[in-house]
Amino acid sequence: MKILIVEDHDVARTILRRALQKLGHEAVEAANGEEGWACLQSEPLRVVISDWMMPQADGLALCKRIRARLDTDYIYFILLTARGATDANRREASEAGVDDFLAKPLEQADLWTRLRTAERIIQWASRVRRLEALLPICSYCKRIRDDRNYWHQLEGYIHEHTGSEFTHSICPDCYTRVVLPQLLSAGITPEARPANAAASAAPPQASPTAAPIAPEKGPLLPATP
Repeated sequence: MKILIVEDHDVARTILRRALQKLGHEAVEAANGEEGWACLQSEPLRVVISDWMMPQADGLALCKRIRARLDTDYIYFILLTARGATDANRREASEAGVDDFLAKPLEQADLWTRLRTAERIIQWASRVRRLEALLPICSYCKRIRDDRNYWHQLEGYIHEHTGSEFTHSICPDCYTRVVLPQLLSAGITPEARPANAAASAAPPQASPTAAPIAPEKGPLLPATP
């Protein structure tokens, strides 16, 4: 990942940059919150590791500024703190939008753990953002096109990206507009349904001697993927 370091002390910034490089990451450096903000405007950075106390704009001011942005990819914010930081300090930082903390002096194992968590959060945030964005969907078959130009059934696409499972039923409007006319055209008189019947209730079944339903305008139920 490309990670933004915001630290006003040159030596501390160099130590953190080298630690990130050892873990296989690329570092972008800034000496204060204002420089860090400028970097975020020019590069697609998804992780920020920032010191708290700095001239011009400190770490919390930068974090609040990032959280105030709308319609942008989520940025994971890690705040560098002294080992003696109090619970009140951490609560203040969390309320400002900080995701995680790293204590000084820096431990390589702690840095690795924080960045693995950041990667997972960013991946899930990206998936949610794609689902919330405008999805290209076919006006006829309702399939969705993914970023590789493949078309998927709506249920399959959402299951792949979120793990959600689907059950199928008939809503009251479709029962009245589609299913009921097909039943009547086949000579089947369904039992009366109360107006507030559950949408998931199964449609009335034909008697054993009734003729099978022959849809005139497409299938009775949508095909499952």
